[in-house]
Amino acid sequence: MTDIILFDYWRSSASYRVRIALNLKGVAYTAINTSLLDGDQKAPAYVARNPQGLVPMLSIDGHDLTQSLAIIDYLDAQYEEPPMVSRDPLERATTLAQAMIIAADIHPVNNLRILKYLKDELGQSQDAIDGWYRHWIAEGFAALETMAPDSGLFGGDQPNLADVCLVPQMANARRFETDLSGFPKLVRIDAACNALEAFQKAAPEAVKPAE
Repeated sequence: MTDIILFDYWRSSASYRVRIALNLKGVAYTAINTSLLDGDQKAPAYVARNPQGLVPMLSIDGHDLTQSLAIIDYLDAQYEEPPMVSRDPLERATTLAQAMIIAADIHPVNNLRILKYLKDELGQSQDAIDGWYRHWIAEGFAALETMAPDSGLFGGDQPNLADVCLVPQMANARRFETDLSGFPKLVRIDAACNALEAFQKAAPEAVKPAE
């Protein structure tokens, strides 16, 4: 039993990022299913440790860490290989900019609580909500496609933070039937990453709790 515990939800793309990073770095952990649909993340005991009431949360080294990119940054400091960002200032800034297109621009307006608000509070139809989802993915992906390399991964020969953020967002894009024909480089990078064991073991279908 490891003392590294990931409070996880199988379909959460933010949790997916952390699972990938843990796997890439070879860090063993125990996952605790924290169902967003059942409201586990709003339980008083959980909120006492994570005031936002969101997933993921990583309990490690006596700390409860929240926010996926902050968690990955901690892992990168504690476990150097493979690095998620370069030590070169320009390369680091470039990778962070690419990752943030997903983590700061696409994901926040498309996560479950936003979609529920659109439906429950604003009375939007499911078709309208799905269109909203696809719109913000396409807008972000259009920029990311121009920044993507013509060969290899965002990280070159090995995945970096941008790759770790891309793969969960591509899974979401497919789940919402987003047209990906305009993003061939992103599709290529996604396929190459998903051929790696660390990504395969982190995939939603690989960690979904048995019913």
